[in-house]
Amino acid sequence: MALQVGLVGLPNVGKSTLFNAVSQAGAESANFPFCTIDPNVGVVAVPDPRVERLAELAGSARAVPTAIEFVDIAGLVAGASRGEGLGNQFLAHIREVDAICTVVRCFEDDDVVHVSGNVDPARDIEVVDTELILKDLETVERRVERAQRAAKSADKDALRVRDQAVALRDHLAVGLPARTFRGELDPVLARELSLLTVKPVLFAANVAEQDLPDGNHHVDVVRKLAAEQDAEVVVVSAQVEAELAELDGDERAEYLASLGLERSGLERLIDHAYRLLHLITFFTAGPKETRAWTVPAGSTAPRAAREIHTDFERGFIKAEVITFEDYDRLGSEAAAREAGRLRIEGKEYVVADGDVIHFRFNV
Repeated sequence: MALQVGLVGLPNVGKSTLFNAVSQAGAESANFPFCTIDPNVGVVAVPDPRVERLAELAGSARAVPTAIEFVDIAGLVAGASRGEGLGNQFLAHIREVDAICTVVRCFEDDDVVHVSGNVDPARDIEVVDTELILKDLETVERRVERAQRAAKSADKDALRVRDQAVALRDHLAVGLPARTFRGELDPVLARELSLLTVKPVLFAANVAEQDLPDGNHHVDVVRKLAAEQDAEVVVVSAQVEAELAELDGDERAEYLASLGLERSGLERLIDHAYRLLHLITFFTAGPKETRAWTVPAGSTAPRAAREIHTDFERGFIKAEVITFEDYDRLGSEAAAREAGRLRIEGKEYVVADGDVIHFRFNV
C-alpha cells in the first residue's frame, strides 16, 4: 500500500524546506507565501536495516525497501476554507492523503518573514485546525440539508442518517475535529463525506539547529496542544535535514552524533507516521530480490498477500513464515526450516511486523 502523508502549515514555517530535504524532489522554496501552488509529491524509501540484512542472507540480486509519499501542500492562511490564498485548492489536496503532518514554526529568524508577524505556535495550530474544521462543517451542513429533506419520508434509514449528520455538524460547530466525534457514524456516510479532520495528525515542530534534540519553549506549547488532541510531536530542524541530505555514511553519522541524535528527523517522522496509522512491515526474500511491504496491523495472511498481487489473495493456500529474528540468527530459510522455525500458517493467521513470508497460492 502507498502511504501518503500531507505536509500542511502556514506559509514560511519551513514546510517546503523540510519536504525538499526528505524527498530531494526539488519543490520550490522561497521567502514568501504560496511559492508552492500545486502539491509536490516525493517518494521516500523507508529506512529499514532489516531489508539489506535479509538480502545479504538470501543472496538477493537487489533489496527493495517500502516507500512513503510526502505531499507538500501550499501554506494555509486564515480564511482558506472560504478560498483565501487559493485555500480551496489546497484543502482539496489534503483530502487525498492518509495522514496530516502539521509543520509548526518553532524557530526565531528575523530574515524569514512570518505571515502573522511573530512566532506563535498555538495561534498557528489554531489557524490550521480551524480552517480544516470549517471546511468539514461546510461539507456536513450541505449533507444535513439533503438528509433533512430525505427524512420527511419518515424512512427509518433516512432518519438515522439525518440524526448522525446533525450530531456531527453540532460537534464540528463548536470547533472540534471529526476524529474526536464519539457518536455513531455509518461507514457509507463517512466515506461520502471524506472529512479532512477525521485524518490522524502529527506535529513536526521545526526548530533551529541549536534547539535539537529536545526543542525549546515553543515546542513545549506544541507538545501541550498535541496532548490535548492525542497527537504526537516530532522535533525536527528542516535546515539540518537539508544538510543531512547532502551527506553520506560516516559524515552523516558524525553530524547526527554532534547534535545528540541517533537518527534523522525523517526517520523519526516515518516511525511516528507508521505508529499513527497502525502499520507494520513484512518481507519477501529470494534470489531475485528481497522486498519490504507495508500493511495495516491486524492484517491476515491473504490480506498481506494482496499487496504483492491480487491473485495471491484469491488463490491463497498457505503462508510459510519465519520471523526476522530467526532468519537473522539462523542465517537462511533452509536453516530456519531445519531448526523447526519455519511455520505453516493459514487464512486466519495475523501477520506480525518483521515476518518473512513465502506465499503458496493457486493461479
